[in-house]
Amino acid sequence: MHSLDGDRLRSDAVARWRNWTGDQMCRPAEYAEPSDVDGVVDVVRRAESTGRVVRVAGSGHSFSDVVATDGVLVHLGRLRGIRSLERTGRGAVVTVGAGTRLHELNRELDGLGLAMPNLGDIDRQTVAGAVATATHGTGARHGNLATRVVALEMVTADGTVTTIDRGDPETLAAARVPLGALGVVTAVALDVVPAFRLWARDRPMPLAEVLSGIDELADRHDHFEFHLFPHTATALTRTNDVTGVPARPQGRASRWVDETLLRNRGLGAVCRLGRTAPTAIPLLNRLAATALRPAERVDVAHRVFCSRRTVRFTETEWAMPRSAAADAVRAIHLAGGRYDVTLPIEVRFGAADTDAFLSPSWDRDTVFVAAHVYRGMPWEPYFRAVQDIARSFDGRPHWGKRHLMRADALAPLYPAWERFAAVRERLDPQRRFTNPHVTRVLG
Repeated sequence: MHSLDGDRLRSDAVARWRNWTGDQMCRPAEYAEPSDVDGVVDVVRRAESTGRVVRVAGSGHSFSDVVATDGVLVHLGRLRGIRSLERTGRGAVVTVGAGTRLHELNRELDGLGLAMPNLGDIDRQTVAGAVATATHGTGARHGNLATRVVALEMVTADGTVTTIDRGDPETLAAARVPLGALGVVTAVALDVVPAFRLWARDRPMPLAEVLSGIDELADRHDHFEFHLFPHTATALTRTNDVTGVPARPQGRASRWVDETLLRNRGLGAVCRLGRTAPTAIPLLNRLAATALRPAERVDVAHRVFCSRRTVRFTETEWAMPRSAAADAVRAIHLAGGRYDVTLPIEVRFGAADTDAFLSPSWDRDTVFVAAHVYRGMPWEPYFRAVQDIARSFDGRPHWGKRHLMRADALAPLYPAWERFAAVRERLDPQRRFTNPHVTRVLG
């Protein structure tokens, strides 16, 4: 290991990267952990001089090979925390280091009386990584995390540090969901809101009832989602609504039963049994569905949105027009019954946006349908079937999850594709920030 201006730089003899699931890995020629923006500049300029490409690793929660490289892999874990805070009439604009984990940001915002208006169900990702792949939560009136970005600090291919903000809307719209293909984002400015509480209700319901009332459920609640296992006819619905009533957090024992025993240990045991004895999966899934139970609590928003995940899996997710929600879910649920699938399908909702050229929700209200396969089990046949169904409903893939599409098929799905390509050509004409995945999906 060398030291270079306080930065950590490791050779390929000791550095190997894996994602959270453990099924994507690479051995870069260099692995750098710069301590500040100047260190990032040094890494990029050194890569330019040696002709190596540069990729940035977040927390490894992408399921695709979007990070993998044999060039220079940069980890921004030392660029963390809140840099600045500007109060506004609607909340604040907070600028954070790109390597800040979402759970760290949530904790710091909470201490300032602030919050993200919407979050996904996992908070281990870095801010920059979550934004770069259009990570989202659920809520018919809410966009993905990238829609909260008002500015970014980025180191471009020639080592220039630039701030991209609303003064250059074309570049900002490209940089909000960049897939790491425009430069190294070192800081993100986010539009956040005053802290709030959510009234969370979990309720098992017959799947047919959920699908028949899907629009009413999505519109009536601030945040609505549901989960369903293949081989079963029951969905677990989850509604989260902003409330002014006092907090009533889940008790420690009840939380342990729900989060640790059922959602993690119990589900993990079901998955391991299913991997060992695939013919038992229909029975195991029906048993898992019988364990679903009503629950209710009122708590600080981020404690409701996010939960701990220890069962490791790989995932595909598709953004489709919300008008297709019931038919798409029904078809994907039926497809799951033809494969060895022990993990549930997850269904969420999002508002149309035109804030990011590569947003899967570009210009249409969206239903997101995610399918999961337990680590170590065959995923491609099932995910291909899900992809075929999603594409029949004009689906767009989640950028951080597995899909089998290439640039020539993706380009027609995004009306602003060429506008993104023009910004990429201007910022990185030599393709410094690429890898096989980026070449495959962006061309």
